[in-house]
Amino acid sequence: MRIDAVSGWTEGADQHPSPNADERPEGAQPELVVIHNISLPPGEFGGPWIDALFTNRLPARHHPYFAVIADLRVSAHALIRRDGQVIQYVPWHRRAWHAGQSCWNGRERCNDYSVGIELEGTDDLPYEAVQYQRLAELLAALFAAYPTLSAERLTGHADIAPGRKTDPGASFDWSRLRGELDKRLASAG
Repeated sequence: MRIDAVSGWTEGADQHPSPNADERPEGAQPELVVIHNISLPPGEFGGPWIDALFTNRLPARHHPYFAVIADLRVSAHALIRRDGQVIQYVPWHRRAWHAGQSCWNGRERCNDYSVGIELEGTDDLPYEAVQYQRLAELLAALFAAYPTLSAERLTGHADIAPGRKTDPGASFDWSRLRGELDKRLASAG
């Protein structure tokens, strides 16, 4: 995987542009990676619903939960599906609307300076091995494209919005990710 520094799009990822993004504040750059999880309907995998949510096409009548969230205007920079497919919604240099009210190391408004990566999953079901592999591959590409990002600047949504968010959940294996990432970075450098 490689990120085009001019366009902000990732080579090898499917592109499904989201309207739920805007420019970062002047001088802001990606400095933090926030890991999330998502499944729509909750606990179900596959299907078109995550794309529909991030592109404002979620049919409120299709599922009771959709009626609650259909009017949300949210996005993420990328999604890694259970089978390892990577879908990018927002160029990395733009602001995706993924973090909401948030704070990292005393600094609020994480959307201004972070990138958001969703994993198709739930807080309590194990993630797939291929998701860790793709996430490590994507992170290595991000670190190469944006020197302001590093392995020390990884966090979960729950860590920047405690009490409000719980993802990526107890099922996310941070040590496994770090092992995969160390392998990727060692082979790249």
